[in-house]
Amino acid sequence: MHTLLITGPGGAGRTTVAAATALAAARRGHRVLLLSGDPGDPLTPLLGDPLPPGLRLARVDSGREFRDELVALQERGSALLGMVGARPLAAEEFTELPGAEEFALLRALRRAAAAPGTDLVVVDLPPLHRAVTTLALPAQLRRYLARLLPAEKQAARALRPVLAQLAGVPMPAQWLYEAAARWDEELAAVQAVVEADTTEVRLVAEPGPAASDALRLGRLGLALQQLDVRTVVANRMVPRDCADPWLAGIAAQQEKHAAEWAADLPVVPLAHLGADPRGTDDLDRLAADGLVPQVPAPRRAWTVEDRLAADGVLVWVVPLPGAVKSDLDLVRRGDELLLTAGPHRRIVPLPSALRRCTVSGAALADGELRIRFTPDPGLWPRTH
Repeated sequence: MHTLLITGPGGAGRTTVAAATALAAARRGHRVLLLSGDPGDPLTPLLGDPLPPGLRLARVDSGREFRDELVALQERGSALLGMVGARPLAAEEFTELPGAEEFALLRALRRAAAAPGTDLVVVDLPPLHRAVTTLALPAQLRRYLARLLPAEKQAARALRPVLAQLAGVPMPAQWLYEAAARWDEELAAVQAVVEADTTEVRLVAEPGPAASDALRLGRLGLALQQLDVRTVVANRMVPRDCADPWLAGIAAQQEKHAAEWAADLPVVPLAHLGADPRGTDDLDRLAADGLVPQVPAPRRAWTVEDRLAADGVLVWVVPLPGAVKSDLDLVRRGDELLLTAGPHRRIVPLPSALRRCTVSGAALADGELRIRFTPDPGLWPRTH
């Protein structure tokens, strides 16, 4: 199964492009599931009712997901809540908290990726800055759980059932670790979908200076999470041969920025229809070569180059397309590296070989951050 994650700066038409992509793939005989987390129902006016053959639609109800999760959490911890005299809340009393939409979308993505009878999942993600943080959530939260509730620290596991019988309630630590294990399992499943070679990210933007800046920073944030952008849709392109000088100026600006994007990534141009698309006829008019994704190539890995013989160092190559030197910062902390790229940060574990080394420098060239590591004589295996 192929998963296509579509996002872009707010107002760029990403929902329309997601619908057009899903429809074009269905027209070619693919079994397509279109997943949307947008409030309301923006897709029905685009796709109609009933849906075209081969196309299914899944919507995310973040409010219901949030209520169901908290009710289930209450039920699992009912004995502990009773112990402290707490009175459980009814499902209708729960209202969404910030972040509920992101978690609901991630759960829905996991379910969609496992849906039977599906060739392609098209996901209409939130605007670009929110999409980056949403896709980073599974790995970040798993790291927090591993640090705050490490499984290996569950001391006296065998004694807990005995203590629970004596006390008459589940032991709080046991309940907490069980919840953490369940959360980690769910997050790992979502992370596996996001990081799979069969998952790709597509950006949608209307070419212009602001869009170019937004795409650069957004792509940088995605690269920091090891997520490759495979294509950019240049949306709402004005025809080049406009007689109106004002429209001709807009067309020239769009062509300039689209050409700059094409120097680094495949660009799929979509024409401006002169009005907001509505209905499958308009979506069919938007269909273009390259809109339906092909089988993605394996994602670009962060590799470790062995330059010990030539230079006495190992080099960790981190692809960061569009990065400039002033964007970057890195700090070594134990067996982890804190990487900052523009407004984005990520803490990554070092590969095992680099844990026995010290950071001796870094350089940025051709969209790659090359971090040099020198073996620590006290930790590096000796050769005779």
